[in-house]
Amino acid sequence: MKPEAEPFRTLFPELGGDEQLVRAVLSTGSQVQLSAGEHICMEGSSCSHLAFVLSGTGRIYKLSETGREITLYRVEPGECCILTLSCIVSEKRFPAFAVSESELQAIIIPAASIQRWMDDSRSWRRYAWNLIAERLGEVISLVEEITFRRMDERLAFYLNQANLFPLGQQTRITHQQIAAELGTSREVISRLLKDLEEQGIVELGRGWLKLLKSPM
Repeated sequence: MKPEAEPFRTLFPELGGDEQLVRAVLSTGSQVQLSAGEHICMEGSSCSHLAFVLSGTGRIYKLSETGREITLYRVEPGECCILTLSCIVSEKRFPAFAVSESELQAIIIPAASIQRWMDDSRSWRRYAWNLIAERLGEVISLVEEITFRRMDERLAFYLNQANLFPLGQQTRITHQQIAAELGTSREVISRLLKDLEEQGIVELGRGWLKLLKSPM
C-alpha cells in the first residue's frame, strides 16, 4: 500500500515542508499495518527499513538472560525508532527488541534511502539528530533512575502518571507488565503494590489496579 502525503505532513511537520523529501517518502515508502503484540524487530536482526509511525505505539525493550524485561522507550505517532536509525547508519545489528503494543500503522522506508538522505537532505539530518538527542536524554534519565533511585520510589513515580493511572479509575495492567516497565521482577512489584494497598494508596484486583490517591 502506497503512503499518502497529508498524514505524513501532519505527523512529521519538520519533514513535511521539504517537498523533495515528501516526494521521496511517497515514491520509496510502503504503508504497513501490524497487529497488537507483533514483533517488529528481534535483537541481532539487521535493519532493512526505518518505520515512520502513523498510528499506534511500538515498544523497545531489552531482555536479560534470566528473562527479565525493561522498557527503553516507546515510538509514538510522528516518531521513528532511533535504534533502527543508528543501526542503518552504522550498518550494525539491532541491539534490543521491538514490538507493537497496539495495532500500528507506519510508512517503512528502505535502509538504502535513509542512508542516502543522511548525505543529501539537510531537513532529514536535522530531524534525525534532534530525535537522537531527545531519545538519548530519555535513556540517560532511565539509567539515572535505575542507578540512583529505590524501586519503591520508581514505582511511585510510575503510578503518579495521571494519563496512565487516573485517580479512582480501574487501569487494566498486570504486575508483570509493571515489572517489565521498571526492569525488575514480578515478585518485587507485587510486594510493593501490597504495601501501597495496605496504606490505602491503591486497590488491587486480578489484572487491574485503581489508584486511590497520589503515591508521592
